[in-house]
Amino acid sequence: MSFAYETFLALHERREAFVMPNAWDGTSAAILKRAGFEALGSTSAGIAFALGRRDGCHAVSREEAIANAVLLGGVTGLPVNGDLEDGFGPEPEDCAATVRAAIDAGLAGLGLEDTTADPAHPLHDFEPAVARIRAAAVAARGRILLTGRSDNFLLGNPDLDDTIRRLVAFAEAGADVLYAPALPDLDAIRAVVRAVAPKPVNVLIGPASGPLSLAELSAAGVRRVSVGGALYRRAMSALVEAATALRAGEMNAALGGVPFGEITELFSA
Repeated sequence: MSFAYETFLALHERREAFVMPNAWDGTSAAILKRAGFEALGSTSAGIAFALGRRDGCHAVSREEAIANAVLLGGVTGLPVNGDLEDGFGPEPEDCAATVRAAIDAGLAGLGLEDTTADPAHPLHDFEPAVARIRAAAVAARGRILLTGRSDNFLLGNPDLDDTIRRLVAFAEAGADVLYAPALPDLDAIRAVVRAVAPKPVNVLIGPASGPLSLAELSAAGVRRVSVGGALYRRAMSALVEAATALRAGEMNAALGGVPFGEITELFSA
């Protein structure tokens, strides 16, 4: 059992929810560590976009995704949860292989989705989805924290009953944490928490109905809050604004960023 896994597991056993922000490179990871966060997630969107590729269509390999998560942990020394999408293949053994690779790389946790990367059929059917999590859980048991994730609400099937059915089945199959991004409201979050209790639930920032405080999410029973690609997109919004002004001839638009020396100090030996 690795120290990173033990530390990450202990965060989920607290009574209060914690924020696990998602970094995408060494500098973003170091900044988030300096801010005081105790664990990080990677983000498939951030990895793909930084490489000039599309997210969610197998444009990033298992090796690349795991290497990115390893980078985040190497820079910070924090436990890292790898966003490993659908496990990089349709079969249960693909998911198990991804888990084993993540363990070998020293990750503290990983998330696996019920997505397919096929726009014509974006979600695995129920039984195959459960079989994939079951195989992953066998490979993960006691060595890495496995999050089972259903993307119904992200991929055009806003069916809370089916989402809960999947998450309950993932929990019974051995997933340690359950996660359904883009749940519609706080009542839906509470329903998921009740359905999979006592296993911890992750939410993506908050419900689609509007942002809530960490205290409100914690009171609803949430134990972990991630932000997906939101911080990456926020950073890109600053670049878009600066680039627009720069193109218009406003040379000072390139100024005012984090000082070079401050970033350098993040990596001082």
